[in-house]
Formats: sequence, C-alpha cells, structure tokens
Amino acid sequence: MDADQRLISADSHIAENESVYADIDPRFRDARPRAHFDERQGAILSIPNSEWNIPIGLVCTAGRDPKDFGKPARWEDIHPAGFDAKARLGIQDEEGVTAEVLYPSVGMVICNHPDIDYKKACFDAYNRWLAAFCETDPQRLLGVGMASARTAEEAVTEVQQLKEMGFRSVMLPGNPDKEDWDSPYYDPLWEACVDLGMPVSFHILTSKGDIGAVRGPLIITQITTIRGVQDILNMMVFGGVFVRHPKLKVVLVESDAGWVPHFKSRMDHAWERHRFWLDGQRIDRPPSEFVDEHIYVTFQDDYSVKYVVDAMNLSHILWATDFPHSDGTYPNSRSIAEAVTEGMTDAQRQAILHDNVASLYGLH
Repeated sequence: MDADQRLISADSHIAENESVYADIDPRFRDARPRAHFDERQGAILSIPNSEWNIPIGLVCTAGRDPKDFGKPARWEDIHPAGFDAKARLGIQDEEGVTAEVLYPSVGMVICNHPDIDYKKACFDAYNRWLAAFCETDPQRLLGVGMASARTAEEAVTEVQQLKEMGFRSVMLPGNPDKEDWDSPYYDPLWEACVDLGMPVSFHILTSKGDIGAVRGPLIITQITTIRGVQDILNMMVFGGVFVRHPKLKVVLVESDAGWVPHFKSRMDHAWERHRFWLDGQRIDRPPSEFVDEHIYVTFQDDYSVKYVVDAMNLSHILWATDFPHSDGTYPNSRSIAEAVTEGMTDAQRQAILHDNVASLYGLH
C-alpha cells in the first residue's frame, strides 16, 4: 500500500464517561449513568436503580495488550482519546487516519433499555455532548446522532434536529419501540432521512438478543454479533422498504463484509423458489439487487473481503478502525488496512479505505 494512502474510519467510537450525561433532561438527573469502579469489571457506567452496568474498562481497551483485555481497568486507564477531542485528533495523526465516523459505546447498550423515555433522555444528552466534541474539527470528527424514535412523527423531528446539529447520519436502535422497521408506519422517517441526506445506521449489538446464550464456550459470543444487523437487512429488503424508498441508504456498522455475497445468494434462492407461498412478493426483483443498491457495510480486519470484493458493490464497502474498542485496529491500523486490501487494485483499495466513506458522508 502506498505510504500516502489516505484512510478514513467508517466506524469509531466514543468512550462515554459520566460527563457525557451531565446535561440530561432534569427529570432523569438522578437516574443518569454514573461512573464506578468494580473489582471484577473495572471502570463501569451504571444506571441507578437497575442491574445495568456497562463495562467501559472491558470494552474500550485501546493501548492495552489483548492478553490484558479481561483485566479490570480503572477509569484513569481508559485512553483519553475516547472522550477528549484534541487527544482523538492526536491518535488520528499517529495512525495516519484523516477522519473518523463516530458512534457511541454506552449508547449501544442503552438502545435496549426498556424505558423509551429514559432512552430518549440519554440519547439527547449524548447528542448534545457529541456535537460539541465534533465542533473541534468537523471535517475529521464526523458524528452520528442517536434517535429514540418513540413515534414515527417524533423520529422525523429527531432526524431534522440531528441534521441541524451537524451530524452526518442517524443511528437507530436495532428494535424500535412500536412496529418493526419494515412497517409503513415508519415511512415518514425514511422519507425524512432521504430528503435530509442522512444515511441510517444500525450498529451491531443494539438489537434485543444480540448478546445471549450460545452453544459452547463464551468466546462464541464474539462471533455471533452480526446476526442482529443481518436480521434487519433481511427484514427491510423483503419487507419492501426499499421499494417504497428507492433512495434510502442503510449502513450496517461493524458487521464485517465478507459474508455479503453468500448472504445475497441465500436471499435470492429463497425469493426465487419460495416467494409465492412465504410472503415474498413485496419485492418485484431479486433481493440481492436491493442489497447492492441500498446497503453499506463496515469492517476492520475481515481478511475475507479481498477474496469476494468482485461479488459486492465496491462503493458500499467501508473500512474502519473501531477505536477504542477491543476489536479495533489500534495501534496497527495502517498495516491492517494494507493486509485486508492485499491483492486489490489501486482503485479498489482507494475506494474502500477512503473514497466510499468520503462520498457517503459528503466530505470535501
């Protein structure tokens, strides 16, 4: 890979601390996430009056040896670039990354909180904090705002507000509070996203059941994390969302990418053989075409991509660092970017590592 190859991360994260939620709706001030230290899990944000403890010390491991990922880290051990904008720009310079698209860490977990009003209060506080964070350098810190979507009507307002705050995309919980995402109930939301130029992001681990029982050792939970976004992909395609909204863009975040060609094959197989008796006639052409036209995927070190890149829509494949998470590429982002694009043409490499993200989010 050329030493001058520019890199943009399509999926990086904030390591939320207590200050992120300081500006929460006063009705929820006493219930806002609080910082604690747990002897087993290390630095955690806990939600008062619940059993919700979010182990930031186990999730945000940048700068630590993988052998130490399971050891409890104190708050002072969390890399400052997770919550300090100037430190974050320093990490970008160190890694040769020109910009990052920023998602939450704690917010991913709160996506599944049962109280929709509390969820909205947390999301709103996070959005205000993130907007200020990104103001440090809006061309390098690209915020993705969160919307709770308590109703479809309110979701439209949320997206409008996020656009006004300077965000590049909207992140939605994997499971909505009302009907599921393929319902025409949400058509006004998708129309607003198209009109405002706001791609819709669904991140792994934000759907109910994404973390649960598995057969075999617990390490398998690290392999099954993409099932939630695959379910969303299936539902939105076969549910006819893209028939009704032919310009809607959906990003499956931290989903890897090498699985997409085989998944398209399975979708086409099901549609061709079983659509007439299994409610598959909401779409009028092969589902793989909708995937190629509407779905974007992000990956970090998925080496299988280089073997199947010709079977995908090249312009919809987005590389990422996932900083500061334990699945991230830091401090080896450039060498990993080179390894996962080995054998690709210069045009393919340039598209995946830089141009596709720049185009999707309107970077100059």
